[in-house]
Amino acid sequence: MIKLTFALVRLPHLTREQFQDYWLNTHGPLVASVKDALRIRRYVQLHSMDETLSAGIRASRNAPPQFDGVAQLWYDSLEDLAALAGDPAAREAGRLLLEDEKTFIDLPKSPLWWGEEKVIFGV
Repeated sequence: MIKLTFALVRLPHLTREQFQDYWLNTHGPLVASVKDALRIRRYVQLHSMDETLSAGIRASRNAPPQFDGVAQLWYDSLEDLAALAGDPAAREAGRLLLEDEKTFIDLPKSPLWWGEEKVIFGV
């Protein structure tokens, strides 16, 4: 499995609650609507909780402020990802998602990366 992990920071004019509501109820269904074109096998949103709940553990590690959420998208292989580049439907789906992301995510402050999942234990 190849996974895209996207650590999200909201745009400054949005509260965490507004950001998470939009992400779950508007952007989530949009991602679902283009999953086949983008060959996405699984999509998960991890919504942050009140930052005071994490303050102690962050302080014990001198960690930076928390993200507003993390999106994870699963793909079968690097070959599947490479095939997307030549697919006009995939390019259009990617453009559609990016345009929507610009309305609620502070993109320059939101790192994302490709990784290969290594399961240590669990399902």
